[in-house]
Amino acid sequence: MLSRSAKIPQSRWADIQLFAMDVDGVLTDGTVSISSDGNESKRFSILDGMGIVRLNKAGVAVAWISGRKSEATSVRATELKVPHLIQGRTDKLMVLQELASRLSLNASQVCYMGDDDIDAPAIAWAGVGVAPEQSMPAALKAAAYVPSRAAGLGAVREVCEHILESRGQ
Repeated sequence: MLSRSAKIPQSRWADIQLFAMDVDGVLTDGTVSISSDGNESKRFSILDGMGIVRLNKAGVAVAWISGRKSEATSVRATELKVPHLIQGRTDKLMVLQELASRLSLNASQVCYMGDDDIDAPAIAWAGVGVAPEQSMPAALKAAAYVPSRAAGLGAVREVCEHILESRGQ
């Protein structure tokens, strides 16, 4: 699938005050490694991490909303100083709306990126809904934008760049 960035006006990217995203299949390639002793590991892109750091510096709130709890996710969120980490909640839309309300934001000020059926309502609700190209059909159908880079390999950074460029950064 090709990038659909041309369909999103620059003004919509400029309105974004919160970039929220799923973790597995968005910040990672969707795989989890679990060793025989039960330790879990994930691969996170340095490109995505730098985009998140730059958004934080630009004053854009960042949130990770994951349906499953993971110590690897917690460690990476701490490294990147992600201010809003919500794990173990599968109703992504409810979580996203609660967070937006807490931050006094409306849907048009929120970008949400997810890859699975449980993400689709949040993708559809957000002012800019995003799904990586390898996402499930429901997520892709809900998305207004599909990054050209793959999940776990710079897809998040691509979205960060759109937000930052719309602000002249």
